[in-house]
Amino acid sequence: MARQRLERYTAALEFAERQVAALVERHPDYFPIYTENGRWKHGGELWTDWTGGFLAGMMWQFHIRTGDATWRQRAEYYSRLLEHRQHDRNVHDLGFIFLSTYLPWYELTGERQLHDVLIQAGRTLAMRFQDRGQYLRSFVAPESLFIDIMMNVPIIFYAANETADQELRRVALTHCRTTRDTIVRADGSTAHEGIFDLATGEFLRESTHQGLRADSRWARGLGWSLYGFSKVYALTKLDEMLEVSERNARFWLDRLPADGVPLWDFDADPTAPPPFGAQKESSAGAIAASGLLDLAGQTKSPERAKAYRETGLTMLDRLVTPEYLASETPTWEGILKHGVYHTEKNLGVAESVMWGEYFFVEALTKAVTRESILAKG
Repeated sequence: MARQRLERYTAALEFAERQVAALVERHPDYFPIYTENGRWKHGGELWTDWTGGFLAGMMWQFHIRTGDATWRQRAEYYSRLLEHRQHDRNVHDLGFIFLSTYLPWYELTGERQLHDVLIQAGRTLAMRFQDRGQYLRSFVAPESLFIDIMMNVPIIFYAANETADQELRRVALTHCRTTRDTIVRADGSTAHEGIFDLATGEFLRESTHQGLRADSRWARGLGWSLYGFSKVYALTKLDEMLEVSERNARFWLDRLPADGVPLWDFDADPTAPPPFGAQKESSAGAIAASGLLDLAGQTKSPERAKAYRETGLTMLDRLVTPEYLASETPTWEGILKHGVYHTEKNLGVAESVMWGEYFFVEALTKAVTRESILAKG
């Protein structure tokens, strides 16, 4: 079984390489967010510009797995196109942009200039901290906290660890605790957004931009939380961060549909038509699969480790079938079909989305590394 799975995952990764190579040849120097009718050159709005690191990040994943010099050349080139964004104060997504690009580049070379970019990006993101409320504000408004930021706050922890800057660590840790205490629920589900009173810092209410309702369980947001708190645990070794990730994982495992791919919102009506009803969300599945594979190595419970790993692989097994993998859809330019960007705005619904591509490639690469070892054994 390990060998068969390895062959399927490797074939999917090779297909992903072909699709990314075709994208950069067809649209050089272009950072798409989602496809329209399966094609990357979209005309719809960005909402926010946050996904460039995923395209370059896939190139780094391909190079690290294969050693192919062409992928490294492309990865360096596309990463350099993002370098100026280390000073970007308009987004809360600097972790997405730099942890998938400059971090693997720096780990390969040890070049000081690359390290400096990572540190600056962490410091820039920390400037979003709101003293009243104790959180990093989203790009939307100063009173807004997004669950997505849990995937970006690790770059502040990274900068803090590398520089021994205790103020950076305080900002990052405080944000995590505020997120846990306001928009992560007791059952492990999450709200998309928290709204605060700017005058007093009081938490006012849950909200959403991309979920079904303010009190619903938006699938991608839960994936961000599960994976984000796991990443924070890896950087801090604080059990309180691991507990949140495992709480998210319990909800995910308990509520995941039998076919292994979530609906776009766990509260969506599976009997209603898409996009607000029975719309699958492959990118949420890819994010959670990658996070669960990491969490399996972090949990202190062998039983939970097995459950996390099996669930992550089960989701990948489903995502590499022709229903989701575009390998048998000749006109489709993306890798993974049935992703969702923004349901309410009708952006990238039932399409390929760049973060879905990246986390699918990342999860497959993690699994292939492990399965290769098992197959050899």
